[in-house]
Amino acid sequence: MAGDAPVPQSIGNSNCSSHSSKKPKDKKKKKKKKRGGSKKKMTAEQTRAFKSVSEWVFLEQPSSLPNSAASSVVDDFGVQKTLGKGGEKLVFEFHSHSKFSDGFMSPLKLVERAHGNGVNVLALTDHDTMSGIPEALEAARRFGIKIIPGVEISTIFSSSVESELVEPVHILAYYSSCGPARSEELEKFLANIRDGRFLRAKNMVLKLNKLKLPIKWEHVSRIAGKGVAPGRMHVARAMVEAGYVENLKQAFARYLFDGGPAYSTGSEPLAEEAIQLICKTGGMAVLAHPWALKNPVAVVRRLKDAGLHGMEVYRSDGKLAVYSDLADAYGLLKLGGSDYHGRGGHGESELGSVNLPVLAVYDFLEVARPIWCAAIRDILKSYAEEPSDSNLARIMRFGRTRIFKGGSPFSCGKDLIDRCLSLWLTNEERQNVEFDAIRLKLSHISINQAGLQHMFNSNWKWEDPLLVILVPANKSKPEANAIDSSGTIPPSSPALATVQLPQSLKALGWFSYQL
Repeated sequence: MAGDAPVPQSIGNSNCSSHSSKKPKDKKKKKKKKRGGSKKKMTAEQTRAFKSVSEWVFLEQPSSLPNSAASSVVDDFGVQKTLGKGGEKLVFEFHSHSKFSDGFMSPLKLVERAHGNGVNVLALTDHDTMSGIPEALEAARRFGIKIIPGVEISTIFSSSVESELVEPVHILAYYSSCGPARSEELEKFLANIRDGRFLRAKNMVLKLNKLKLPIKWEHVSRIAGKGVAPGRMHVARAMVEAGYVENLKQAFARYLFDGGPAYSTGSEPLAEEAIQLICKTGGMAVLAHPWALKNPVAVVRRLKDAGLHGMEVYRSDGKLAVYSDLADAYGLLKLGGSDYHGRGGHGESELGSVNLPVLAVYDFLEVARPIWCAAIRDILKSYAEEPSDSNLARIMRFGRTRIFKGGSPFSCGKDLIDRCLSLWLTNEERQNVEFDAIRLKLSHISINQAGLQHMFNSNWKWEDPLLVILVPANKSKPEANAIDSSGTIPPSSPALATVQLPQSLKALGWFSYQL
């Protein structure tokens, strides 16, 4: 049982910044090491891990794989240093934010910056929303970066049912490129949290007004942006712009810290509930910044029982040994990220600044990939069993451009599934009897290309209506095309000009979809 696990004695100390790399000072003078760190050959374990991780990272770019990982040089963290001819570095960023929550950059600018920093894999983990993922995926396609769709969920932790003392806990969720299974359930869960964020921010503004620091709600909303749930960061930025504090750090230190004079809670769910939903929807649940918790041992113990997969241990300033020991004690995966917001200044870690051991990434993927495969199977099976507009939308939610561009035209549903799987999974992962059954079932469905092509019309938006006709491949097509080359419905086909097809066509097995 996780509750019986031994925990490190030093976890309760107020100073939680001890690093595994720090050692007691030796009075004897030592020769200075050359800059660049120690270099050594990969171990057999690191070689296997690096090969597996590389195959996943460069799934869509097989030519970018190194010729021989075994002969590569690694640093003390086991990070590849000479990837291919360009001498690139394999860099992971598991924690970042965009303007869709409290970040300062659009997903596009975030991906551009990640590319400039040499990041190979970027997880976008906005607070309580995944709305920025499609834009990040489109940008990443151009820059050759792999995106992990993620979200940082705001929750609370209570030490007991009777206790009124709670503390905020953030849970990172990581999903496959296809996104979460049962996405509607997750979105409803996140929407409730976002509604609470509005109320929370308004209460903060009210408290500031009582403290003789008047802030207008319209000011905070303008900073947050249209459709974005305001958070503490947006309130802090309003305080800086109003001249009440010199910088964001001062706003948090004086007024907005947990329990501070202007702090307010929202309607966050229990951390256990969030973790259980993450697991249910095919995601990986990871505890964010445990060093910010008052009682990390109690939190980790409870959340491990709820299904927690891992916790952040690595930061840009190194590995926090005490939290690494805590992860070991409860059998949790060890991750880390910069928690980048793009606010600038010397106090913020840069994108890609956290050195993750290749073995840590390998361990994460060993657990994550089977979970992600199962979620992808669920999504594709739902579409095969009921080829409805909602089920097709789930497949295309995060990557319609990647799915429909750069590949051969689809003649049937099987081609669509093959294209998706080639983007999402390795060859080995695709060799699955359940995927074969889905392919077989969808091989009898042909796809109207003109309708799909309309999706890439420059004026088309995701919320715009689109009629796509799918017909069994062995059936003859109607006398007039349902959709012409421009993506519009010809007047000569009034019977097909509505989403609801005539019963005569339905009897032939035709389907229509309003996307």
